[in-house]
Amino acid sequence: MDGIAARLAFVDARLAYEIDVVAASRAVAAGSAVLVDTRRQESWDHGHIAGALHLPASALATGLDDLPRDRTLIVYGWGPGCNGATTTARILLAAGLDTRELLGGYEYWVRNGFPTESGGAVTRQAPDPLVTAEA
Repeated sequence: MDGIAARLAFVDARLAYEIDVVAASRAVAAGSAVLVDTRRQESWDHGHIAGALHLPASALATGLDDLPRDRTLIVYGWGPGCNGATTTARILLAAGLDTRELLGGYEYWVRNGFPTESGGAVTRQAPDPLVTAEA
């Protein structure tokens, strides 16, 4: 495979695997996907995407059977600098589960003004104009 073909294949693979927060929000609203938080308990307690399931690395061995198999699982971590979601995604994919990774993780979900939950309360932060599209 020449250089351009190899890079094109890599980009195609990324587009098939990664999903941005806007597309993820739409997929969850349509009922075709569920969000899965891969962060540790303290991070989940601090705040998580409203409606997400919690599957930290410490629960992977016992939590796979509890995941829905009729929807795409969209895994996320803290943000672009965290690869915990990538590690979990690999395990889920190897187990035969339809899995994608959320670009930007929790950070970009919050920055886009999508709903989060903490202490049982669902809130939304004002969207960051640097990451949201102009109307």
